[in-house]
Amino acid sequence: MAASELYSKFARVWIPDGTEVWRSAELAKDYRPGDTSLLLQLEDGTEFEYKLDSKSNSLPPLRNPDILVGENDLTALSYLHEPAVLHNLKVRFIDSKLIYTYCGIVLVAINPYETLPIYGSDIIHAYSGQNMGDMDPHIFAVAEEAYKQMARDERNQSIIVSGESGAGKTVSAKYAMRYFATVSGSSTEANVEEKVLASSPIMEAIGNAKTTRNDNSSRFGKYIEIGFDKKYRILGANMRTYLLEKSRVVFQASDERNYHIFYQLCASSHLPEFKTLMLGSADDFHYANQGRSPVIDGVNDADELQATRKAFSLLGISETHQMGIFQVLAAILHLGNVVVKEQSSERSTIPVNNAHLREFCELMQVSCQDMAHWLCHRKLKTANEIYTKPLPKLQAVNGRDALAKHIYAKLFGWIVSQVNRALHSSTKQHSFIGVLDIYGFETFEINSFEQFCINYANEKLQQQFNMHVFKLEQEEYLREEIPWTLIDFYDNQPCINLIEAKLGILDLLDEECKMPKGSDDSWAQKLYNTHLKKSGHFEKPRLSNKAFQIQHFADKVEYQCEGFLEKNKDTVNEEQISVLKSSKFNLLVELLQEENAARGSDNVPASSRTKMPRVSQSLREHKKTVGLQFRNSLQLLMETLNATTPHYVRCIKPNDVKSPFTLDPSRAVQQLRACGVLETIRISAAGFPSRWTYQEFFSRYRVLMKQKDVLADRKLTCKNVLEQLIKDPDKYQFGKNKIFFRAGQVAYLEKLRADKLRAACIRIQKTIRCWLARKKYLRMRSAAVTIQRYVRGYQARCLGKFLRRTRAAVIIQKNVRMYVARRRYIRQREAAVLIQRLLRGYMARLEYRRALYENKVIVIQSWVRGWLARLQYRRTLAAVVLLQCCVRRVLARRELKKLKIEARSVEHFKKLNVGMENKIMQLQRKVDEQNKENRELSERLNSLGNSHTVETERLRSQLEKLQGVEEEARVRDNRISSLLEELALVRQELEKTREEKETVEEQAKTYRDTMEQMVAELNEKNSLLKGEKEDLNRLIQDQGLQMNEKMEKAYQEDMQQLKVELDEERSHYQNLLSEHLKLKERYADLKAEQEVAVSGERASSPGRESRDSTYSSESQCTHSSEFTESEVSSYGDEDVMKAGMNLPLLLKLQKRVAEIEQQKQKLQSELDAKEEKLQQGVTKEMEELQRALEAERDFEALKRQELESENKRLKRDLNELRQSLSQSAGVGKVAPGSPAYNVLLEQLSTANEELEVRKEEVLILRSQLVSQDALKFKEAFADADSSDTSRSPTCDLHELNEDGELWMAYEGLKETNRLLERQLQEQGQTHETEMRAVKADLQRLREEKERQQQLPQDVRVHASLQHEISRLTRDNLELMDQIGKQDKMVRKLKKQLKIHMKRIEEYEEGAHSDQISPENAFSESRPTVSIPRKERVFQGMLEYRREDENRLLRTLITDLKPRGVAVGLIPGLPAYILFMCLRHADYANDDQRVRTLLNSSINSIKGVLKRKGDDFETVSFWLANTCRFLHCLKQYSGEEAFTKHNTSRQNEHCLSNFDLAEYRQVLSDLAIQIYQQLIKCTEDILQPMIVSGMLEHESIPGVLGVKPTGLRKRTSSTRDEGSHTLDSILQQLELFHTTLLQHATDPELVCQVVKQQFYIICSTTLNHLLLRKDMCSWSKGLQIRYNVCQLEEWLMDRGLHGSGAREMLEPLIQAAQLLQVKKKTPEDAAAICTMCTALSAAQIVKILNLYTPVNEFEERVSQTFIRSIQECLKDRKESPQLLMDTKVIFPVTFPFNPSTVALDTIQIPGSLNLSFLTRV
Repeated sequence: MAASELYSKFARVWIPDGTEVWRSAELAKDYRPGDTSLLLQLEDGTEFEYKLDSKSNSLPPLRNPDILVGENDLTALSYLHEPAVLHNLKVRFIDSKLIYTYCGIVLVAINPYETLPIYGSDIIHAYSGQNMGDMDPHIFAVAEEAYKQMARDERNQSIIVSGESGAGKTVSAKYAMRYFATVSGSSTEANVEEKVLASSPIMEAIGNAKTTRNDNSSRFGKYIEIGFDKKYRILGANMRTYLLEKSRVVFQASDERNYHIFYQLCASSHLPEFKTLMLGSADDFHYANQGRSPVIDGVNDADELQATRKAFSLLGISETHQMGIFQVLAAILHLGNVVVKEQSSERSTIPVNNAHLREFCELMQVSCQDMAHWLCHRKLKTANEIYTKPLPKLQAVNGRDALAKHIYAKLFGWIVSQVNRALHSSTKQHSFIGVLDIYGFETFEINSFEQFCINYANEKLQQQFNMHVFKLEQEEYLREEIPWTLIDFYDNQPCINLIEAKLGILDLLDEECKMPKGSDDSWAQKLYNTHLKKSGHFEKPRLSNKAFQIQHFADKVEYQCEGFLEKNKDTVNEEQISVLKSSKFNLLVELLQEENAARGSDNVPASSRTKMPRVSQSLREHKKTVGLQFRNSLQLLMETLNATTPHYVRCIKPNDVKSPFTLDPSRAVQQLRACGVLETIRISAAGFPSRWTYQEFFSRYRVLMKQKDVLADRKLTCKNVLEQLIKDPDKYQFGKNKIFFRAGQVAYLEKLRADKLRAACIRIQKTIRCWLARKKYLRMRSAAVTIQRYVRGYQARCLGKFLRRTRAAVIIQKNVRMYVARRRYIRQREAAVLIQRLLRGYMARLEYRRALYENKVIVIQSWVRGWLARLQYRRTLAAVVLLQCCVRRVLARRELKKLKIEARSVEHFKKLNVGMENKIMQLQRKVDEQNKENRELSERLNSLGNSHTVETERLRSQLEKLQGVEEEARVRDNRISSLLEELALVRQELEKTREEKETVEEQAKTYRDTMEQMVAELNEKNSLLKGEKEDLNRLIQDQGLQMNEKMEKAYQEDMQQLKVELDEERSHYQNLLSEHLKLKERYADLKAEQEVAVSGERASSPGRESRDSTYSSESQCTHSSEFTESEVSSYGDEDVMKAGMNLPLLLKLQKRVAEIEQQKQKLQSELDAKEEKLQQGVTKEMEELQRALEAERDFEALKRQELESENKRLKRDLNELRQSLSQSAGVGKVAPGSPAYNVLLEQLSTANEELEVRKEEVLILRSQLVSQDALKFKEAFADADSSDTSRSPTCDLHELNEDGELWMAYEGLKETNRLLERQLQEQGQTHETEMRAVKADLQRLREEKERQQQLPQDVRVHASLQHEISRLTRDNLELMDQIGKQDKMVRKLKKQLKIHMKRIEEYEEGAHSDQISPENAFSESRPTVSIPRKERVFQGMLEYRREDENRLLRTLITDLKPRGVAVGLIPGLPAYILFMCLRHADYANDDQRVRTLLNSSINSIKGVLKRKGDDFETVSFWLANTCRFLHCLKQYSGEEAFTKHNTSRQNEHCLSNFDLAEYRQVLSDLAIQIYQQLIKCTEDILQPMIVSGMLEHESIPGVLGVKPTGLRKRTSSTRDEGSHTLDSILQQLELFHTTLLQHATDPELVCQVVKQQFYIICSTTLNHLLLRKDMCSWSKGLQIRYNVCQLEEWLMDRGLHGSGAREMLEPLIQAAQLLQVKKKTPEDAAAICTMCTALSAAQIVKILNLYTPVNEFEERVSQTFIRSIQECLKDRKESPQLLMDTKVIFPVTFPFNPSTVALDTIQIPGSLNLSFLTRV
């Protein structure tokens, strides 16, 4: 494409600027080839002539279209050059507040100098599992990419974090490690991820310091390898360190500090444990006060030390070692204060009594004299002798500082080794991810050895980076089958060779260090002679002979040679080291004699373990130079990086003043050049930087195609269009899946697209404006017609009004005249009526007096006549009653004679004998009832007596009052006479008053007239007052309504608040329940691992004895585990061994042990109290039992007496019966065989059978022997009766009298009494035995307590707790067993009583049926009739054998397939079957079976859910059945609140023996667990669909436009798994809903599930919207609103609009509206604040910052508008959390839903294979 086409008028370019580096300008006229200058217009409106370079004639770089500005990936820019990169970073950093940006494979991170809420756990979980291009750039995205590639490619990874000091390298590395620790977890119990994170504060304390550029600058490099197992969980870690800045220990520049640990110690010097360190303020120490900046703003050094110590403890470094570390550090501070005095120019000295030297030696535990001597002397060795040479002051001070640096370096290496030891795992790691936090390229005014090493390391890293970028580019080209052309890139191998090759700078430096008289000057001359004019990267400064320049990849750096040799040698006086090695301080000796244990810590000279501190061996220890060590460690690092897949993070420091969100362009460009970002851009720009898939190109540039150009093959379509749009075929290439464009081509296509859209917009505007103008004309015409119509109507109304007024005036005149005439007539009529009223009243009063007199006379006559009539009636009544009594007496005597005759007859005796025994028993029961009633009546009588006395007192007081009233009545009678006299006087006065009345009436007439006038006036005032009253009433009503509204609103708010609190409490409970379940699972896993470990130990040492205690837990049941003394001691030994092996765990448990000790004391006091209570309870029980025994004995004696009296009475009755029979036989001459005789025998046999039945009922109480004797006697009597049938009735009756049945009954009762007495004695003995056992237990507990006190504390605590738990558990179980046995015995007796009552009823019915008439007894025999069996009535119970219980649970729960049950069977059938089995166990009163069935069912359901927890159908099936089982337990519990919905038949099926309220709570917790698992399963299914369906899929074709993307394209790190659409989400929701309905899930529960599903959809969609800049556009808002409408329609179609699910989508709806509303004016800001109530302020601001135009016609949101939004939202009180918590599960409730299905109607299908169940 020709330059004249690109550099046309209005094209925007970048021109160099001295202040801003690059400045934007616009061409004022077209560029023509050959022009020497460009006419530009700057952004401020001024014109500027830009001169072109005459030699190269290069044009200024073009600016990208605004639509491409602010992209996530810099490679997405069409024009790739330095100003485009700088501008894009500036827009993202300053305008959008985004600190991360991709640049190909590099993540550019700009330090915001402000805390941002983008590193929380919610952000970590949001990035977890996402592809790198799917979300906005973030350090978490890079970490996730490394973690995912490690798992997918089985290859180790590395994250290389680089940048200059203050750029944020350490923070970025820390966040990367936090991400790995959060998403992976650890595979052991030691929480390795916490240890990895805990290493950061330690390394920051000992390796970070404040510099002029950064308050927390890392002064060393480190590479941390985080190891993972095969499941990619963290196993451990290892740290390597590089080039510690030791010189900072002894020197700090102005406004800088030493390492943080020194200031932390000084700030905590007041602590008691630090008193021995003799520290004070940091200003008192020379090594800490040189920078004169001991305090960092916002940092509390004392708190930081606490965090450091906590990290030490977590990593297993004991308190002793910690104090040793602090002791060494304090000694270094004191060493810096040791003052060296100059004796002469060649000699110096240190007084032995120097305070700081003495403190240093005391802390180091060395000789003060020796140390003072060797600080000022050194030992020289020649060939023949060794002699001591004094040192001048300067060399002595340097030797002191070298010693301090050496000690600190050794301590640093030792701490690193301890950290590595704590992070080391014995398990072999499967893979690792390395995080390299290393210094970036540095250049200062004075550059020394440290900067040389740093820049050398960056040269190596830059070479590796270039090769990796080049390799990725080549792989991309080959993968797309694009012709590969070699891309020229900067190769810095010559510069690396200059440094590390043979005779290179490092080689010459090491050689010079070996020379006896080597110096910096001689080394500089060697450099000049070797490399000057021979290497293009080496130069000599013009004005210096002690410096050299190296052309690095980033810049040319000048190094000063002074100090190179000294720093490379890193020498220290060996005699000083020898003095320190003689110390008694173990840690110091360990530091100096052992080689650094941290394998990666190569920043200090390596040393080997020595046996004797010899001089020659000491020299060999330090023969390796620092440069050689650094080169070797760097080579090892490069080998490690080359063996891994690298990921690059380049940290940029935006400014030097640490101002938040402020970018200095010159500093940013300098760092971009140094960190390789621009090199990446250059390599990309050299090839085809812009890459589009065919579908993305088609979607974006569809507007440039004609309909005929669109073909079915997208690739062919794109080829045809590009050939028409871009004529030069070299500007693009077609790959297999992508189109590759040269730089600038996408901008050209965007220009064509914008022109096409602009033309279309003009045409649309033209049409719309025409439509608007015509619409305006039609509206004006309609308005004119309307005005005419209204004017004419007004005139007509005025005429009508005039006619109405004229007619009204006539009517008013008529009414006024009528009113006057009517008023005159009414006045006259009222006067006539008044006269008539007075006259008629006088006549009526006369008539009244006469009638009153007559009435009184009649009353007197009636009373007299009535009294005479009553007197006559009473006399007549008395005579009649007397006559009746006489007659009735005669009749009664006659009847008495008849009854006496009948009483002597056989019939009467028969009637008396029938049911005699039954009546005896009934009478006995009645006597007992009467006695009970008598006792109640006596109590009632006593209460009535008390109440009677009270009532008597009350009546007495009332009587006294009545007597007083009577006296008052007498007084009043006396007053009546006086009143009569006064009445006469009053009558006289009345006459006078009547006369005066006439005069008053005349006056009243005149007064009435005046009053009428006043009334009229008052009426007018009244009407006015009424109006005011109505107004006031209306106002009061309005105020009342307002008050009601306020009260209603307050009530609603209170209700809402209470509801929220209830939901919070329910959510808290359910979260605790889920945490409990997680801990339970964790405990099970740990237990399994422990068992595996124990089994392994047993296998390794079979001779060792070990005892394991296994625990089994059941819901709501507690099982005990008993420990013997040996077991307790063995467990204590194991605990001590474990504590010794795992020291951090012991430190963590120390606090817990103290708490357990306190709990032990509490338990001991409670134990003593319980022992006292137990002793008191035992004595009380003994007394009660004794009283019960005495009462039972008295009752038995009384019962025996009553039975004896009953037997005597029965004998007497039998004798009378015999006599009466003999008499009747003599009178009636009854012969054998006669009907009367047969009837008598039948009656006697009936009585005999009834007596036998009663006897059996009595003897059934444990008297089997007596019942057998009675049976033998009955058989003998039957044989005798059959052998002699001709005997007379007299003989039979005699034998009946002599059979001894009554005596046998009496003997049976006595036997029963003896049995009862024996049982009471046995119970007494049992109780005494139990008492002895209790006393023995108490004695055993006391002995156990004394024995425990002799054990060690930790073992005693553990053993006492175990014994206390086991004892309490054992007692609890024994009590529960006793209660169960007693309940079982009571229910058994009740059951026997029911059986006896049923037998009695059957006997009574049989006896009633046997009583037939004599005619029926001898009737002819009837033919045999078949009796059909009635259909059995089922009770809704299922019976099973105990051995079939496991089979039942396996068939009904474990092996059951939900799909088979849901089709064609009753919903909830398993729940019904389990409940019917439970009902039978309850009916059988088998508490053990009930408990076992419930616990086994719950455990089986949990097992099924554990195996198939990811199957929605299974989880929903068991959720529905668990809820149904819970509802059945409530419905048939017998509680009125639940049974009121039942039918009468269902109420008969209620549980009768057990209260299962506690198990209802257990089932409710199980249902909550299943519900949470269902939601998790739902979330796992919906999660992959939501983002693709709700955000990415184009539901409305043609609305969205795909923007250009860079190298980090979406789904770049994983294969395409198929995109989901909104329809797939709706289909999945429909499947969920259908499954829930098939399983008959409660409607309320279905609503809660749908509500939770919609919350998941909303939260996931909104979170991705907040983390994806490419999704925040107007068209995307339209797409989201359409998708939400589809979801709302789905809710309406399913009748779920009232479930609260729609409210869950409110944040997403408001976010979509926010993307579409106008965002310019303050009014728009206020409207947004009012509209977006469901979004937080952080979310609103984030969306506005991320808003990105997709087309040229959209505008970005200005920072002014965003600040106005923040101002409006500043008063909101809400959580600062940015993302919605997708893991939130709303509290679930299970409303009671009774079933209409009767249990007895349920049929068990044969397909379930439950034939072993029997219906009852």
